[in-house]
Amino acid sequence: MVERARPTASVARYGFTDPRADGQLRAAGWWTESGPDGSAADVLSALSRAADPDLALSGLDRIREVDPAAWNGLDQALRANRTFRGRMLGVLGTSSALADFMVSNTGCWKALEGHKSTEPDQYVSSLLGHLRPEGEVLTGLEAEQALRVGYRELLLGIAAADLGHLVEPGLRQPPYAEIGAQLTTLAEAALTVGLLVAESEVGASVEGLLAVIAMGKCGGRELNYVSDVDVIFVGDGDLSVSTRLASTMMRVVGKACFEVDAALRPEGKAGALVRTLDGHAAYYQKWAKTWEFQALLKARPVAGDAELGRKYAEMVAPKVWAAADRENFVPEVQKMRRRVEGHVPSAHAERELKLGRGGLRDVEFAVQLLQLVHGRIDAELRSPSTMDALAALGDGGYVGRKDAAELASSYEFLRTIEHRLQLRRLRRTHLFPAASDVSELRTIARASGVRPARGKSEGAVLLAEFRRHLQSIRRLHEKLFYRPLLQSVANVPTEALRLTTKQAESRLAALGYAAPDGALQHIKALTAGMSRRAAIQQALLPVLLDLLADTPDPDRGLLSYRKVSEALEATPWYLRVLRDEGAVVERLAFLLGTSRLVPDLLARAPEVLQLLGDPARLAGRTPAEVATSLRAAVRRQPGLNAAVAAARSLRRHEMLRIASADLLGLLDVPAVCAALSSVWVAVLQGALAAAFRQRQAELGQTPAKIAVIGMGRLGGAELGYGSDADVLFVCEPTEGVSDSEAAKFASSVAETVRKILGAPSPDPALVVDADLRPEGRSGPLVRTLESYRSYYGRWAEVWESQALLRARFIAGDEDLGARFIEMIDPIRYPQEGLDAVRVREIRRIKARVETERMPKGADPTRHTKLGRGGLADVEWTVQLMQLRHGHEVEGLRTTSTIEALKAAAEAGLAEPAEIESLTEAWLLATRVRNAGMLVRGKAVDEIPSSGRDLAAVARVLGYSADDDPGEFLDAYRRTTRRAHAVVETLFYQG
Repeated sequence: MVERARPTASVARYGFTDPRADGQLRAAGWWTESGPDGSAADVLSALSRAADPDLALSGLDRIREVDPAAWNGLDQALRANRTFRGRMLGVLGTSSALADFMVSNTGCWKALEGHKSTEPDQYVSSLLGHLRPEGEVLTGLEAEQALRVGYRELLLGIAAADLGHLVEPGLRQPPYAEIGAQLTTLAEAALTVGLLVAESEVGASVEGLLAVIAMGKCGGRELNYVSDVDVIFVGDGDLSVSTRLASTMMRVVGKACFEVDAALRPEGKAGALVRTLDGHAAYYQKWAKTWEFQALLKARPVAGDAELGRKYAEMVAPKVWAAADRENFVPEVQKMRRRVEGHVPSAHAERELKLGRGGLRDVEFAVQLLQLVHGRIDAELRSPSTMDALAALGDGGYVGRKDAAELASSYEFLRTIEHRLQLRRLRRTHLFPAASDVSELRTIARASGVRPARGKSEGAVLLAEFRRHLQSIRRLHEKLFYRPLLQSVANVPTEALRLTTKQAESRLAALGYAAPDGALQHIKALTAGMSRRAAIQQALLPVLLDLLADTPDPDRGLLSYRKVSEALEATPWYLRVLRDEGAVVERLAFLLGTSRLVPDLLARAPEVLQLLGDPARLAGRTPAEVATSLRAAVRRQPGLNAAVAAARSLRRHEMLRIASADLLGLLDVPAVCAALSSVWVAVLQGALAAAFRQRQAELGQTPAKIAVIGMGRLGGAELGYGSDADVLFVCEPTEGVSDSEAAKFASSVAETVRKILGAPSPDPALVVDADLRPEGRSGPLVRTLESYRSYYGRWAEVWESQALLRARFIAGDEDLGARFIEMIDPIRYPQEGLDAVRVREIRRIKARVETERMPKGADPTRHTKLGRGGLADVEWTVQLMQLRHGHEVEGLRTTSTIEALKAAAEAGLAEPAEIESLTEAWLLATRVRNAGMLVRGKAVDEIPSSGRDLAAVARVLGYSADDDPGEFLDAYRRTTRRAHAVVETLFYQG
C-alpha cells in the first residue's frame, strides 16, 4: 500500500493537509524555497484560520488559473486589505459552492473589496442590473441565467460579511438575526424582480392583479442560505392573468434562485394557485384547520400589489389571533408537533437539527403556541420572527427571562450550524454531521467559531455543544408552555411580568381544565408569599400543569396536589424530591390526575413518594418480604394499640406502594392480588398476636390456641383494594381447660381483633368478616375444631362446601390451622364428587344470588362481579369443577381461581380455548374492579358508563389519552361475552 503524500511540516503548521498545498502556495507567490514569504505572512495566517485551509487555498488557486490576468490585483488585495482578506478567505474556506461560483464568474470577487448596501432597493437595483443589460428586461432562459448570477453574487456578499470575522477576528461579527434578515431581503428582491420578468412575459402588470404573501421563514425574516420560500398568492380582477403572473414568477425564481412553494395556500397543492381576497376569507372562515392559522402567524406581504397585500394582512390577522379559541386548540397543536417529530427517520433522529427532539421546530412550536394563546390581547407578541417573539414573551413575563435567553441562545446556535451546513454546497440540509465524520465536524466547527478546549478537538467540542443545546431546547420546550400561567399568578409587582386573571383563566381553559377559576385559586395558594416553598412551587407548577393536563381529570389532580402539598408542608424533603426528580413529578401527576385513592394515602404515607423515581424499588418488594417486615415491626410495639397503629401505618404504606405500581403499569393482576392479600394477612397476624398477648397477660394463663382461616378472596390470595377479609376463627382448649372457657377466651381475642381493625379510619376499611362461619351471624364467632367437625359432618350444605374451597390457614397456631384444613378436605372435595341433585342446587343458588344481589338498575354488561362473564360467573364455574372433580384431580385442590383453571385445562375438563376465555375474563374483571377503586377512592363493582371516571379507568387499563374510552368498554364487553358463553356451556350444561 502506497502512503499518501503529505505537505511539508512547515506548510502543515498552517493547517494544510493536502499534499498539493506546497505547489499552490509557491504558485501564488506566498512560499519560497526557504519557507513562507514574509510579505505574505498575514495571508498565510488568515488561511490558517479558515474553516478549511485546504479548501480556501484550492479556491484561490483555481481563480488564479482561470483568471491569471487579475491575479496580481487579487493578490495585492489579500495582502493589503484586511476586510477583503477576511471575507474572501472566510467564504472560500467554508463554501465549495460559492468557490465554484467565483471560479465560473471571474471578477465577481471584486464586489467583496468594499461595503455594499443591503437595503431592499439596492438589492432590487443590483438584480435589475443583470436583467437589463440593454435597458429591456430579459425573459425566458436568459432572464433565469442572469437572475441566477445576480442572486448568487449578492448571496456571496452576505456570506462574506457573515464569515469574515472568523478569519480576521477584528472584523465585525454580524448577529444571526441580521444575516437572516439580509437573506430575507434578498429573497424579497428576487421575488420582486421575478414578477418584473413575469410581467414582461405575460404582458400584464401586477398592479391590481396580484400580491405575494410571504409565509414561513421568509414571512418571519429569518431565511436560511438555502430555503424554500413559502408564499400565498392573492389575486383580483382576471384571475387567469394573475395565475399566469404567479406561475411565471415561480418558474423564473425557482430555476434561478430558490424554490417558491405555494403549498400553504387554501386546500394546499390541490387548491387554486391564486384566490381572491373574498375567496381566502371564505375558506378561512369555514374550512381552515388549526395548523393553517399557526402558519398564517408569519404571513406578510412582500411583493406585487401593495394595497392588495395590505388588505389580505388585515383580513387574516383577526382570524389568526382568534385561533386559540377554537375547540381542542392546544391538543391539536401538540399533536401536530408529535406528528412532525414522528416523521423523522430513526437513523437520523439524533442528528436532525430541524425536526427532531430538541431541534428548531421545538422552539418554533412552543413560541408560536404561546403567541397564539396570549397574542389575542397583547399586540407586543404579534411578531412573525421567532427571536423577536421569544424576546417579547420574556419581556412580557410570559416566559422567564433566563429561560427566554437560554432558549434564544440555543436556537441561534442551531440556526448558525444550519447556515454553515447549507453554505458548504448550497444545498438544503438540516442533518448534523455524523460523529464519525471527523473532517466535516472540524470544518463546521471552525466555520461556526468553535475552537478546541481542554484537550478536545474542535469537532468534539461542537458535537458536545450540539447535544447540550438539543437537551436544553427539549427541556425548555416542555416547560415553556406553562411558564406564563405561573407568572400570572405570582405576586410580582411589575405589571410587565404578570398576566391578568382573565388571561390566566383563559390559559387554563386552553390546557383542558374544566374549572379554570378554581384551578387558578389552587395555583395562587401554592405560590403565595416569598418563602422558599413558594419559590420551589413556582418552579414546579409549569411542569405539573403540563402533566396534569394530560391526565383524565386535571382539575381533580391539581386540587389533590394542593392538598398533598399542604399536608406535607412541614416535610423537608417533599418539594426537593419533586424539584430534583423529574420522573417523580411525571408519575405523581399521573397518579393525582387519575386516582382519588392515591392522594388520600399519600398525605399519610409520604415516604412512598421517594420510590416513584425508582420503579425497581416501587414494584420490586416480594409479598413474603413485606409480610416479614410488617410482622417484625408490629411485634416490636409495646402494646395492642401501638401494634395496631404500626400495622395500619405499614399497610397504608404498602397499599399506596402497590396502588402506585399498579397505576403505573409495573405490576400485573396476579401480583397486585398477591401483594394486597399478603399485606392483609400480615396485618391480621400482627393484630391477632398482639391481642392474644394482651388477653393472655390479663388472665395470666393461655386457655386456648387460636387459628384464623382465610376464606373468599383472602383465602384465594385474590384480594382487591376494597375487599373485606373473610375469615373463620378456630380454637382448641389447652390441657385442663373446658371447651366453653376456651371458646370464651378465643372469642374475646377475635372480637378485639375485629373491633380494633375495623375502627373508623381515613384509610380504606379493615373489615374482618366472619359471616361464612357455621350458622352465619347467628352462630358463635369462634368454635373449637371439634365443633366445626361435628357441624360439617351433620349439617353442612353444598354452599358451605363450596365456600370451604377457598379456606386456607393464615394466622395463629399453625398446627391447629393445618388440622382444620385436613378436616375440611373431604367436605370440599367430596369422595364421589357431586350428585345431580347437589349440582342442581348449586346452579339454583347461583341464579338466586344473581337475581337478589344485582343492584337495581345495574347494567349486567358492566358489572364486574355479578355481570355476564364477570367474576362470579368464572368463579362459580371453577368451583363447580372443583367440587365435582377435586377428589380425583389433585391440581384442582387449590384456593386460587387461576391455578384451578390451569389444572382444569391440564385434566381435560374443558377445551383450552374455553379455559383461556375464562382466564382472560377473570383477570380483566379483577383489574377493572381494582381500577374502579383506585379511580373513585371507594369500592365499586360497576364500570362507569361515561365521563372522566370511565376515561380514567381506561387509562389505568393501558389506553392512551387519545383513545376513545368507549373502545375499552367495547373490549371489556367482548371479553366477558365470550366468557359468559363458556359459562353457559360448562356450568349449566356440563
